Amino acid sequence: MKKWIIGPIAIALIGGIAGYAYYYYVGCASGTCRITSKPFNSTLYGVVMGGLLGSLFFPKPKV
Repeated sequence: MKKWIIGPIAIALIGGIAGYAYYYYVGCASGTCRITSKPFNSTLYGVVMGGLLGSLFFPKPKV
């Protein structure tokens, strides 16, 4: 596996954990919130945001 891809994947996993933790501790009691009403949505949002953030810090090297 390429060295530059490990960083964004690790940060995406941390984002997924943070997304689930946000759902678990904060969440949405009424169920009308799109992102935080279900654990899958919140975790997926955390993974996507973590991956995007990780790709900023670990850019692909130029060949």
